[in-house]
Amino acid sequence: MTEEKVILVNEKDEVIGLMPKLEAHEKAVLHRAFSVFVLNSKNEIMLQQRAHHKYHSPLLWTNTCCSHQREDETNIQAGTRRLQEEMGFVTQLKELFHFIYKAPFDNGLTEHELDHVMIGYYNEEPIINNDEVESWKWMSIENIKKDMNLNPDIYTVWFKIIFDEFYHYLEDHKL
Repeated sequence: MTEEKVILVNEKDEVIGLMPKLEAHEKAVLHRAFSVFVLNSKNEIMLQQRAHHKYHSPLLWTNTCCSHQREDETNIQAGTRRLQEEMGFVTQLKELFHFIYKAPFDNGLTEHELDHVMIGYYNEEPIINNDEVESWKWMSIENIKKDMNLNPDIYTVWFKIIFDEFYHYLEDHKL
């Protein structure tokens, strides 16, 4: 199996190269990523708990799925692929916005991503991939915001950043 590579970009999201994923996180190099938020008809977000054996952020709660685009893959194609791989379903996704963030981990790795945030809607239960996901739940947007303030250590570093951007986007836009 070949090592997964991430797409290196500049601040305008223009491709400047490829790099092995682990190396990009060790060197904190800006690369393209995506985050998917799936909501149900009650306006709750499907959260996933990362698998216990993940090399970083195990058992922490995060958005429905997130990962990195592959070379020659659109943002929507990447989000759809990863949603199927992690959560076991497909739904139509729409890109909302993108932004850059940098988040260091306790293990010395750093996420430095130009993150494309997408939304989709789904009302069924996922069929989770236990290699990726430990558990899942629906949670209202307001309850996530409250719980993050009360229990910040149970959420991934990047989800706290991305959720804040997503929350402010929702305040300014009607979906």
